[in-house]
Parts: sequence; C-alpha cells; structure tokens
Amino acid sequence: MAENQGHDGGAPRRIAVVTGAGSGIGRAVSREFLQAGYGVVLAGRREAELVETAGGAPLALAVRTDVTRPDDVEHLFRAAVERFGRVDVLFNNAGTFGPAASVDEISPEDWNAVLAVNLTGAMLCAGAAVRTMKAQQPGGGRIINNGSISAHSPRPKSVAYTVSKHAISGLTKSIELDGRAFGVSCGQIDIGNTATDIMATLDVATGALQADGRRLVEPTFPVAEAARTVLMMAELPASANIGSLVITAAGMPFIGRG
Repeated sequence: MAENQGHDGGAPRRIAVVTGAGSGIGRAVSREFLQAGYGVVLAGRREAELVETAGGAPLALAVRTDVTRPDDVEHLFRAAVERFGRVDVLFNNAGTFGPAASVDEISPEDWNAVLAVNLTGAMLCAGAAVRTMKAQQPGGGRIINNGSISAHSPRPKSVAYTVSKHAISGLTKSIELDGRAFGVSCGQIDIGNTATDIMATLDVATGALQADGRRLVEPTFPVAEAARTVLMMAELPASANIGSLVITAAGMPFIGRG
C-alpha cells in the first residue's frame, strides 16, 4: 500500500515512536525521521498539534496519548504494531518544566505533576517499548531518552525538573543494562538551549535567571540540529550505542554557570 512506503517508494526503513511529538524537539525529531524514510508514530495529548506535525505524511500515524496513563501508553504501542508491524526506535521525549520553584516553594501537587510526565511517563513508555521489542521478530530495538543539561547542572528554581532529569539518567542506564540480553539498547541525549517554546518560559531570550541572581540573555541553537543528532543516534547499527550525549548552544552558561 502507498501509505506504507518510504521516501524511496519502498517499505519504511525503520519504525519510530516519538512522544511529545506535537511541538518543540518532538516535532522536529518526528519530521527528521519522516524525511529519513521512517514510519513515525506521533504521540501527544493534543491531536491537532500531532496532525500539524505529521503534515499529511503518509508514513505518519498520530495517536493521542497521555504518557502518565498506562492504558494510553499500551494503546500507543498496540497502534504502532497494528499499523507498522514493529517498533525499532522510541524517542522518549514528552516532558514539562513545571513552575519555577525551589524545594521550599514547590507544592506537592506541582512536584507530582512534573514527575508524573517526565519520569513516570518515560518509564511507562520505555516499559511498553521493551515489551514490544522483546516480542517482535527479529527482536531488539533502541530507546533514546531526552534528558537535559539539567541532568548535569540545574538552573535556579527548577527542583522538580532537575530531579526528574537526574532520574532519567538512572532510567537510561537501567534500560541499557536490562535490555542487553534482548538486543535493546538505550541512550540519552541532554540538550541545552535549543530554540523551542520552552526557552521562552525560561526567559532565555530576554534574561534567564542565573545562580548568582543576575539575568542573562543566553544563546540558543536551531532545533533542527538537535533533531539531526537524535537521528544519528537512531541510525547506529545494533552493535553500537551512544550511552550519553550532550549538545548545547555554543557559549551558553552550562560549564561554569553563575
């Protein structure tokens, strides 16, 4: 069928599931995968934004998904297998920054909401992906977790986000270890200051809060470059894996912050 053809007129090269595909990094990565001839299952809470990301591409499948809901996640991967027959790559990307708050300021409700998406949602998607990859023939696949440079160095007033991204590093290593016997690899990309809407919430373009209390305009870099890097990680042969990769805007205050 034409809807199952890749960019060269044949079958999709690989099948990828992308969470948080309706905007930002997830949108850019989804489009990069589609351009490379992948079948792409786009997951997110807002269906209209998923459809916009897909842009009518015949190899795109939009599946409305709340990654904090186990039933939604299981439905997502069933839909992927029903449409494409397998899952080769999961880009575990859905996330939220949450309110700006330090540990003495954040409410339990806000804390739980951030961790539900950034950590529990990532765990649920990874678990469903691993079960799918173990069951398919040939077995195996690759999971790429979207961490953050906050997995290395926090911004001020970002306690929930920072803790969730440090935890993603542990999740990545656990998946990589437990998946070895089944041909499932896992790596993490930690992105700093790519030009997306979340940077506006941090006031990066007008003056982001620094550790010493100053406000500093920070450089950004095109989201397309982050997407190309994710594709590079996905394209590795099964015999290779990038466990951890950091990509930032040149000159941003990451090393030597504040």
